Amino acid sequence: MHITVAGAGLAGLTAAARLAEAGHEVTVFEERETVGGRVRSTRADGYTFDRGYQVLFTGYPAVQRELDVDALDIGSFVPGATLARDNHRSTLADPLRAPSTLVDSALNRDVRFQDKLNTLRLQRSLARDDYADLLDRDDQTIAEYLREFGFSDAYIERFVAPFYGGITLDRSLQTAANVFQYTYKALSDGKVGLPADGMGAIPEQLAARAREAGARIELGRGVEEVQADDSGATVAVGSETVEADGVVVATDPHAAGELTGVSTPDGAKACVTQHFTFPAHRKLRTGRRIILNMADGRPNTVSPTTDAQPAYTPDDTQLFVANFIGEREESETELAEQVREAMASWYPETRFDEFELRHTDRVEFAQFPQSPGYRGDLPAPDAPDGNAVLAGDYTRWCSIQGSLESGRVAADLAANFA
Repeated sequence: MHITVAGAGLAGLTAAARLAEAGHEVTVFEERETVGGRVRSTRADGYTFDRGYQVLFTGYPAVQRELDVDALDIGSFVPGATLARDNHRSTLADPLRAPSTLVDSALNRDVRFQDKLNTLRLQRSLARDDYADLLDRDDQTIAEYLREFGFSDAYIERFVAPFYGGITLDRSLQTAANVFQYTYKALSDGKVGLPADGMGAIPEQLAARAREAGARIELGRGVEEVQADDSGATVAVGSETVEADGVVVATDPHAAGELTGVSTPDGAKACVTQHFTFPAHRKLRTGRRIILNMADGRPNTVSPTTDAQPAYTPDDTQLFVANFIGEREESETELAEQVREAMASWYPETRFDEFELRHTDRVEFAQFPQSPGYRGDLPAPDAPDGNAVLAGDYTRWCSIQGSLESGRVAADLAANFA
């Protein structure tokens, strides 16, 4: 059976690899000259710049199933964070997984003792839950869930808002609570980090797996039209018409809706990421912890990338990544100045005149909105007519987990085309 795949993001590549491994003839069409979709990296002058604010949660079930995590050579951040505001920093970390932070975390006055106990109680509670069951819990916001669990407003505002603001691109925490629960459980079950060759190494590994199984991946050739019935599917690629037994539509949700006529999620969450270099001798001693801006979102977070993954830079340089939530009207220069001012206020003992902006990404579509009840509005993978199925995180939930899992589901459905 011949299956075409429209799109070489994580979902499309996973579907292609699985179908090829099952013995089917597979052709993937991708309009860009690179694989990866939203998960891509740029390499220049010895540096690796990931597109957008992205990390890999190795605890995700689909990551464990679909990827060779060891081969990615993950450099990880320490569980927890540095909480920062003007002339003040404090440490909040998981003492069970980062014992060296026990004293600093215990003495942290930005978070009350009861919140620290509630954190341990939350970990134990989610450890007993199955991942699949967590996805059904989308009737509360993150803020509502945490307050109901007993966390104080101070803890929510100082730690969760910036930390999960970075994950959900929603510092107000109005995203559905199941996103928090799923990712929080994954934080406890694995590492959070970066592959040695950048986040782009993830789709590159999937593409290599698909090709090894016999799939053909054609880059620079996007699918422009899909026609499907119960006997097969036809896709238009430029001036060429390709006939197959079925098609997996694994484009972004907007394009998938246009190709199939299926209603897909509206709206988009944006972000701006800026990559800065800093001389290696200027040690900030971050302890491999992400820095959270307790005060505001200018920027929301700053990640000590090199501390977690030294392969991202030459030996004499550090790399930091600052993340702004939403579309920003300021110029790259103005945003960079906000980052320098913030860092100087958090680390007044350090000079930041050599904190140099190297790369900026403005990501207009990083996620789709996931308000409470969002799961009921997502399209089913088999929603298109005929021998066509959807693959993309917008059929599950917005994450690498959702993308990889949707690819598996789409492959299983496509394998049963008549």
